[in-house]
Amino acid sequence: MPQHQDNHRASKKTRLRRGHIGVAALIALTLAGCGLFGERGPVKIAAIGTLNTTATPLSGELSSANAALLDATSQGLVSYDGEGQIDTGLADRWTVTADGRSYIFRLREAKWTNGRKVTAENVAKILRDYLAPASRHVLKDDFPEIETIKAMTDAVIEIRLSVPQPAILELLAQPSMAIVNRGMSWGPMRARKIGRAVLLSPVPDPLAEDSEAAEAAANDPAASIELVGTSPEGALARFKNGYADGVIGGRFSTLPYFVASNIGRSRLVVDPVPGLFGLSFVRAEGFLATDVNRGALVRAVRRERLIEAFGLTEWQSQVTLRPALYARDGGPVPLVPAWAEFDEASRLAQAKRVVDAWRAAGREIEPLRIAVPDTPGGRILFAYVAADFKAIGVPSRRVAMASTADLRLIDEVAPNDDPIWALRRLSCRRDTLCNREAQDLIALATANIDTGQRRQQIGEAEAVLVRYAPFIPIATPLRWSVASQRLTGLRANGRAQHPLNHLIAIPN
Repeated sequence: MPQHQDNHRASKKTRLRRGHIGVAALIALTLAGCGLFGERGPVKIAAIGTLNTTATPLSGELSSANAALLDATSQGLVSYDGEGQIDTGLADRWTVTADGRSYIFRLREAKWTNGRKVTAENVAKILRDYLAPASRHVLKDDFPEIETIKAMTDAVIEIRLSVPQPAILELLAQPSMAIVNRGMSWGPMRARKIGRAVLLSPVPDPLAEDSEAAEAAANDPAASIELVGTSPEGALARFKNGYADGVIGGRFSTLPYFVASNIGRSRLVVDPVPGLFGLSFVRAEGFLATDVNRGALVRAVRRERLIEAFGLTEWQSQVTLRPALYARDGGPVPLVPAWAEFDEASRLAQAKRVVDAWRAAGREIEPLRIAVPDTPGGRILFAYVAADFKAIGVPSRRVAMASTADLRLIDEVAPNDDPIWALRRLSCRRDTLCNREAQDLIALATANIDTGQRRQQIGEAEAVLVRYAPFIPIATPLRWSVASQRLTGLRANGRAQHPLNHLIAIPN
């Protein structure tokens, strides 16, 4: 038999934070009754974005509101806690084989909304559907290591990998990996539509000795969440006027609404997240056909000046293709491009010489179509980038995100700590250019079980992409929320994850 190592890290304190109503939740309700948690009514959350109770992970990219709803009503095999750490989910424990290639999850006792038991075969099929080639799931390309997903017993599921992937739990904990069965959820909370809002209450513990007491505790208003999806200005107005305890789902594009709201800066929660924020070259035609010309545009953007326009000191510029925050596996340090050693004036001069040489050969430059969100933040971003391009002689115009474009904004938080994620995201996707040499190196690194060789291949692939210039890195992604004093569990974390069932933390 293979050796197994226990990979479950849920402490007693973590177990107390589960959304299922049991002893811990009853304690929480007692504390709430003593006034430690503030008001006894439902916690009211305004999420930026459309709230659609029928949305599933197969619907494509989820709005912040839909992601929060799915994460509350249909967690994945594992989940994130309020600190951005891996917590239990549908699986209450798991093990990893000694070779790191097999993850075995034991499911908790749970039922679908129709009353039927959740089985391992149900879950295995759902996960296989998520990762199918024709699926619209946003993370389907981020699990290349998975070989099989199968039920071992009625309550045990195995995910078998071709090579070890230590960061797979971080992917499985994403809200988009919520286990939804034909629209049916399992928990830890259940949803009920009330007008434009959704009222979420804990699912009673199916193993509780006193089922009536568990049901009564689940129905206590203090244990409920009232969730509404709305516009950024609407969400902030709700908070300012006392109709919401918190706002979730903020991005760079909506930050100007917070500035205009005059809500106290102390209420703003900014997540220090790694990822990609910049402009991806969609087409390699005309002036953009050569890596030298694309590289000139990469140099031309004055990142610090652009970020200062948003007035948020927590937001950091980024010049590398890969995020800098990869310490867990000791992966290779992101490659800093040679042009980063020069000051802004020198970079602009270098870029302008490239443009002048192109025009001197009698070639014109058509205005570049830059797709950014049609929001205050998007318009600010475009204005600064367009000004920098104009300074070197390159015209541009703003277009909608869904329009045909030459450059398109990518604004994504890294879903896990795998150092190859960013390279995979920037290579041979529908909204990126494709360099076959880099793609081959990425494939080799993905399949390599030798840690040293994998590091080398990642470094080589990154060097190729830096020369090829498929992307203009600008900054780290910006994610923000607003929290009243009642939301003791809404804390900044490196995953930008704020599960609704953790918004009020149980005191130590």
